[in-house]
Amino acid sequence: MNIVVQEDLKSYIDPLTPDEHDALERSLLAEGCRDALVLWGDVLVDGHNRYGICQKHGLPFSTVQNPRFASIEDVHLWMIDQHLGRRSVSDFQRGVLALRKKEIVAEREAAARAAKKDAHMRAEVLGEAAPVSPFGGEPAMAAEAPLKSREAIARAAKLTPSQVTMVEKIQKQAAPELVAAVRAGTISLNAAAAVAGLPMEEQVAAAAAGKDELKQAAKRARESTKKPRVEASQTPTTEVQALQDRIAELTAENEYLRGQVAELQARLGA
Repeated sequence: MNIVVQEDLKSYIDPLTPDEHDALERSLLAEGCRDALVLWGDVLVDGHNRYGICQKHGLPFSTVQNPRFASIEDVHLWMIDQHLGRRSVSDFQRGVLALRKKEIVAEREAAARAAKKDAHMRAEVLGEAAPVSPFGGEPAMAAEAPLKSREAIARAAKLTPSQVTMVEKIQKQAAPELVAAVRAGTISLNAAAAVAGLPMEEQVAAAAAGKDELKQAAKRARESTKKPRVEASQTPTTEVQALQDRIAELTAENEYLRGQVAELQARLGA
């Protein structure tokens, strides 16, 4: 059977450590591949590590189809939910999975709205009754609730909203070498988010130097973002100084006007 391994589906899976991979390999060699690989058509959905080891050693394996999938988006969402339910998944990967789920659900919701609008417009032109569903029936899998807020994404990922923000920062600003380091557990999520704020060449150099240098880079990044403490004896800012000068001008003008009023009153009294 020709099994297709899609790289975008593999990206949802945290890579096994060398020790974990060796343990799985020993188990398969000793006991065989007892659990069936899950497929959608010829696309491998679950069992990527087992499939790779079986291919390497020529071990037999069984497969099972999941009939609930109606589209590749269903496959993506199922894989995401499967991995979000596992305790061994890292915080970074949880955030990546939840953010990807948000994108898929939002895209599906937008496509459904567009299809419904087109169907109603077609019905109006043809003078037909508006269709109940743009899908021609119920979808194979239940509709997912959209993740519209950072709090909702955090709940799905079992993270805090601030951790979700860190994951987003790493995705947008981190060098591939830094992303690889946080995926491998060489650097924590918090530290990686700090290092992601450094210039790209500094990130790459720190990642190449290893764990200790990454820690130092995170420390440098955090110190560079600290606001300098303003002492009471320091010179006021330009804006404050301008306000103080204006107050002095108004005070002087007020004193001048008072003098003018007093002089006028003296003349009238005379």
